[in-house]
Amino acid sequence: MYRQARYDRKMIFEKEGETDFAMPIQEELSDAVPKTMIRDRLEIPSLPEREVVKHYTNLSQMNFGVDNGFYPLGSCTMKYNPKYADTVSSLPAVANIHPYQAEDSIQGALQLMYELEKALCEIGGVEAVTLQPAAGAHGEFTGMLLAKAFFAHKGENRTEVVIPDTAHGTNPASAAMAGFNVTEVPSSATGCVDLDALQSAVSENTAAFMITNPNTLGIFEEDVQRIAEIVHGAGALLYYDGANLNAVMGWTNPGKMDFDIVHFNLHKTFATPHGGGGPGAGPVGVKKHIEPFLPVPRIVRKNGRFGLDYDRPDSIGKVRPFFGNFAVLVRAYSYILRMGGDGLKEASEKAVLSSNYMKEKLKGVFDLPFKDLRKHEFVISTKKLKEQKDVRALDVAKRLLDYGLHAPTIYFPSLVEEALMIEPTETETKETMDQYVDVLKKIADENPMLIRSAPHNTSARRIDEVYAAKEAILSWRSFKKKENERGDRPSEEDKGECTLCRSIVGDMDSLKKRIGRSVD
Repeated sequence: MYRQARYDRKMIFEKEGETDFAMPIQEELSDAVPKTMIRDRLEIPSLPEREVVKHYTNLSQMNFGVDNGFYPLGSCTMKYNPKYADTVSSLPAVANIHPYQAEDSIQGALQLMYELEKALCEIGGVEAVTLQPAAGAHGEFTGMLLAKAFFAHKGENRTEVVIPDTAHGTNPASAAMAGFNVTEVPSSATGCVDLDALQSAVSENTAAFMITNPNTLGIFEEDVQRIAEIVHGAGALLYYDGANLNAVMGWTNPGKMDFDIVHFNLHKTFATPHGGGGPGAGPVGVKKHIEPFLPVPRIVRKNGRFGLDYDRPDSIGKVRPFFGNFAVLVRAYSYILRMGGDGLKEASEKAVLSSNYMKEKLKGVFDLPFKDLRKHEFVISTKKLKEQKDVRALDVAKRLLDYGLHAPTIYFPSLVEEALMIEPTETETKETMDQYVDVLKKIADENPMLIRSAPHNTSARRIDEVYAAKEAILSWRSFKKKENERGDRPSEEDKGECTLCRSIVGDMDSLKKRIGRSVD
């Protein structure tokens, strides 16, 4: 049985010690620094290197990541991040480059980004790509700004964006942030877009229809060409959310499906690091009629040299400082070169095979709504467990942690009751997938009390998640502010208990009352 490490440690801001790092102190600061910005001390701990390393190593052992286990979050594509890409992105020529350098001194970097754009054009079936967006949702937002600029240039004031009910949650958010009203259309009994509903929803006010293909059920929208005809027939643009591109690389592409705007998730499709709030990249590709509106600067090649072109009068301008998250772009570039066209196609083939392999082994135990054949991911339902044992998808997800297995995405898409959304990716072995299937089957037969009180073997037990969301404490400063407001001070009996956890869930007796079950 799995046992996750658990250390009762203070937070690093609560630790005391003396630093062993010496830095020359400049007595007089430059007049260029405003006096209001000069501080006599920093609100950071002063600790020796040994203590810092020990602290964060312990934290890493209390965590879960793609390097130490299966991470089947559906629609997130948590594939393994190859270490050669980390090595390349850590080279001095990459790590030490600065965006303010003269163009002549960054020719290699510009060439890399230029060639990455061309590779993404080929993979996506588009004519031009911008690398600026810093994440997938940022790419969506950029795509919506491009749609707005395109219609403004034509003198049309289109105010609506249509999405299916299987859309990622960021789709309506991105459209709304760009100033559009959002209309949702339902899926048909097959789990695909209801064409009649789409036809009724689009009009002369529709700017775009945003869709993922395969969709978030893992089902390929086989009527995608008819969808394109309906959308373009209304004069609107067809937008491709690239979250699930990992299922079709080399087999087809958004361009062939007649999409106008495409965003790529480099962290999903091209194995750059994913999650944790770190730097991402969400390049956007477009067909020729949208190219004039892409963000500046554009990377151009002239007379054998690479440069940055700002002379694009119809551009939407910059969508982030400088030119994109360069180290992430380097990782994706190295991955694409290493894989080659055949390798990318095989990656998609394996991803689809892995998904259908697990689906076939589980569909007799859990309900499988909609079509049988899936692409890179599939959605099963624990509705039967809920009815028979009062065990919900959340409970199954928590119990998986006790076996050292990360939970799948749950309760998404919302049209599946008690949904478990599983995406194994192409980087997991048959042995790993078999283990996951066996554990899910075992959980389905376990004592419901055991499942509902899980997890038992992790560094932290189940907390009141609603209360934690309402009382979110996301930084040391907000923690101290909350502590001061409550007047909390650690008592003798609190020693060894994480004060941050206490501030979120309160004392154990009140926690038991809130969740209505034992937490021992």
